Amino acid sequence: MNTQLQVKNPKTMAFILMFGTFIGLFGETALNMALTNIMSEFSIKPAIAQWLTTGYLLVLAILVPISALLMKWFTTRQLVIGGLVISLLGAVLAALSPNFATLLVGRIVQAIGTGVLIPVMTSVLLIIFPVHKRGVVMGIMGLVITLGPALGPTLSGVIISTLGWPYIFWISTLLYVLLTLVAVVKIQNVSEITRPKIDYSSVALSSIGFGGVIYALATMAEAAISSPKVLAPLVVGVIALLLFGVRQMKMDQPMVNLQVFKYPMFTLGTATMFLGILMILSAGILLPMYLKDALLYSAAVAGLLLLPGNAVNVIMSPIVGTLFDKFGPRVFVIIGSIIILIANFMFAFVISESTPGWQIIVAFMIFFFGITMVMMPSQTNALNQLPRELYGDGSAAMNTLNQVAGAAGTAIAITLFTAGQGSYMADVPDASDPEILAAGVKYAFSFVTGISVITFILALFVKKRTCVKETSAATVKATEPVQG
Repeated sequence: MNTQLQVKNPKTMAFILMFGTFIGLFGETALNMALTNIMSEFSIKPAIAQWLTTGYLLVLAILVPISALLMKWFTTRQLVIGGLVISLLGAVLAALSPNFATLLVGRIVQAIGTGVLIPVMTSVLLIIFPVHKRGVVMGIMGLVITLGPALGPTLSGVIISTLGWPYIFWISTLLYVLLTLVAVVKIQNVSEITRPKIDYSSVALSSIGFGGVIYALATMAEAAISSPKVLAPLVVGVIALLLFGVRQMKMDQPMVNLQVFKYPMFTLGTATMFLGILMILSAGILLPMYLKDALLYSAAVAGLLLLPGNAVNVIMSPIVGTLFDKFGPRVFVIIGSIIILIANFMFAFVISESTPGWQIIVAFMIFFFGITMVMMPSQTNALNQLPRELYGDGSAAMNTLNQVAGAAGTAIAITLFTAGQGSYMADVPDASDPEILAAGVKYAFSFVTGISVITFILALFVKKRTCVKETSAATVKATEPVQG
């Protein structure tokens, strides 16, 4: 069934949403290349510095599930413009930060804006484009979701070497200003405003649950899992998430409708996306440190070494999106997961303190060739199975887990990186710093390789699914903005 809602400028709306989200997702990893600079400038340790990334993702994981509720209370224009303005304020605060605490607060504010934009983008794009064009549209959206965090270290490396890390935020500020001005003119309302009763218990349980789990994972970088500072938030977080899930299943109007997980291909696609984002963010924090501090490249050169992989992502995304409409998801997801596995085996085996740069370039290109073939088809096939009235809930559920995956990937990667360094130093007490760091990165990539094996197993169960019959009207025409 055609579920398209006709608007005056669907491509312009898509551009505003995608570019705004891209800037926010770019911000997830943009500081990874500058962590050593920031650690030196503010005299902090790696376990503290990584909160600039983990804290950003923590806020996204807490806010995105709440966004499903926000979309039922506020218009599309209010959410998009509000998200851009909040992101703008966070970028300005971070750019002006005189100390680490202010920088972290600026990051958190920017994350709040991004947390509003991400689910709105997914939900709106599913509404304003017809089913037969979703492959291409979701291919471009998949490019945004993967390219943002992947390109962060590359672009920021050049910015850091030429201008300094605060300019990462000044450039973002300029882009946010321009985008907000366009949004004020071009964004139309397409969401249905129902203003359901706010269940504050669900909001609290969701925030405590996701926040506790991610905080525990991030703290594992500096403390053992048996430590109270890790174990306590982990247990509290898991219990809160279980209570949240039980409560949602019993509510007539849940904050996030978990009925979406009754659709098998949605569940499978969401799980595959989760693992894909986890791998992207793990590589996104490990490789910049490895290239700078083990192979001793400058920030600019390290960033440029990652550029070919990102170029593969840019080239392949629209191609996969176009071919998806013809061939469906299964062939792409299976072949892509095999390619990801090959790339991660390469990382796990070739990384050392003297690895030639070209080997990292090739492995990263192969990695993103596979990632592009897995991510967009998984997401599109998952959302295609949902009826229109569940788009918002499906988008919120999927994007929440994506942010949890990003935070988990970053936190676990740093934890294993630290553990690998400690183990190597115990075995080789007189090892050089580059040798120790390379050993830590190699150890962490063994985990990423294991994740890619699970991704391949999931790929074997993928089947093509189209959207099911809906209770809502097939097509809503609106040459004027739809009012909630």
